[in-house]
Amino acid sequence: MNWNALKKAAFAFVLTTTLSVGVFIVSGKPAALDIPIHNKKDKDRFIQVQLLGINDFHGQLNTTRKFNGRNVGGAAYLSAYLKQKKKENQNTILVHAGDMVGGSPPISSFLQDEPTIEVLNRMDFDYGTLGNHEFDRGVKEMMKLIYGGKNAKTEYFNGANFPYLCANVIDDQTGKTILPPYSIKKINGVPIGFIGVVIKDTPKIAPPNQTAGVKFIDEATAINHSVEALKKQGVKAIVVIAHDGGSQSNSTGKVTGDIVRMAKKMDDEVDVIISGHTHTYLNKEVNGKLIVQAYSYGTAFSDIHLKIDTKTKDIIDKHAKIVMVYQDAIKPDPEIKVMIQKYESKIAPVVNKVVGKAGDDVFSKKNHDGESSLGSIIADSQRNAMNSDFAFMNFSGIRADLPKGDVTMDELVTIQPFKLKLVKMTLTGEQIRKLLNQQWQYNGNVRMLQISGLKYTWDDSKQPGQKVIKIMRTDGTPINTQTKYSVTTNSYLSNGGDNFSVLLDGKNKIVGLTDLDAFENYLKEQKKPLVAAYDGRIIRIK
Repeated sequence: MNWNALKKAAFAFVLTTTLSVGVFIVSGKPAALDIPIHNKKDKDRFIQVQLLGINDFHGQLNTTRKFNGRNVGGAAYLSAYLKQKKKENQNTILVHAGDMVGGSPPISSFLQDEPTIEVLNRMDFDYGTLGNHEFDRGVKEMMKLIYGGKNAKTEYFNGANFPYLCANVIDDQTGKTILPPYSIKKINGVPIGFIGVVIKDTPKIAPPNQTAGVKFIDEATAINHSVEALKKQGVKAIVVIAHDGGSQSNSTGKVTGDIVRMAKKMDDEVDVIISGHTHTYLNKEVNGKLIVQAYSYGTAFSDIHLKIDTKTKDIIDKHAKIVMVYQDAIKPDPEIKVMIQKYESKIAPVVNKVVGKAGDDVFSKKNHDGESSLGSIIADSQRNAMNSDFAFMNFSGIRADLPKGDVTMDELVTIQPFKLKLVKMTLTGEQIRKLLNQQWQYNGNVRMLQISGLKYTWDDSKQPGQKVIKIMRTDGTPINTQTKYSVTTNSYLSNGGDNFSVLLDGKNKIVGLTDLDAFENYLKEQKKPLVAAYDGRIIRIK
């Protein structure tokens, strides 16, 4: 079926349901997209279905990363892997779990993130859902990327060739979902339902005012209403694509986080949850539901195998593996490679400018204590730019490593793509202690800040709110609880982003240059190449 024709028909689609926030109606009925029978001689009762999933790609079309000492990632290599896997099972469905764009390197962000959608189109994705970063430019621009439209900086864009699903984002005026909440795909006559949701806390973590006009309802509530609608249509095999995540213990395999809360509240008819948002490895069955997440940035993908009973139309077996996109194990997809070269040539005049030098690879990865070598350098650049006592940088805003050699603008924007304004404010020593303790949050998430101008010790055996032990200046002088200090952070954190609510109470706020400009200026000022170092700013004592 031609998806563009479906888009022009405005997703003719019917779903009437009552949510806890009220009654909303999505007009029409979801079309069942039918995959033809590829092996008509196969009269076996069971069919094998393969789901291939990615999450949190963030426009990393040409970015290479390291995993176990090997190069991973890059859209051309990811595409080659997916094509190879599709050949193993013609009953293959490709899905993504959101954050395909936003926080993107120049190859995507400088071109309004349209290149990323074009590449996903060429890879023949079947479904996607929204992530919180899809809202970075606002709802209107997000819908243009999905459905097509005219952008002020580009020509007309055709949009995605595949459906985006989201059951829990509601238009304030119409009371309807802004996207279809679910869809049905048939394989050998067996219907499989797909439901999409995005993290309900998106308004708290998206840029200010970019979620205006829509509201986000509880993910599990929205999923269960879609499940009811699917069950009425005879669908028993159900997959949830959720931009919400958790973490999995390396030692015990136990999964924790929001995705577990959701799984326990979901209808038992849900079989698989393809997760995102936390950029982690997940591959575990929780409450009868297989939860998978494949890291981030196109460095890996989930390979899920389903066995479906054609008589009962239910999934009777499910298992998965997370496959790393090792560049040395496959040749890049030549078609995607040409597309990337075309995008690179468009932005070359801007991004190839050399602004500094790195003496060795400076990695963003945190050590056991929570300190990132690159994070410390970025925090230093921000404190230097605003001439403050201290600086705090959110680790989630660091999007890539800094490779050895000449440092270009392309690399700087890839590392810090959001171009956030720096904000200088006044905090007391007591407020700084509260700020550091807010790194361990009520929902179990840990968001380690990268710091400059101070150091501290922390004890993981203590309760949240009491983990930080000693706080000192870098010379060892203790921080006084009543003393007022000047602090630099970015506008995202200053507005309470990542639940750092203490920063909302900062006084004497002064807005300065962008974090990107501060980083560029800092590099230009260095008389020697940057080198990686963990200098004990954050010390974990237990």
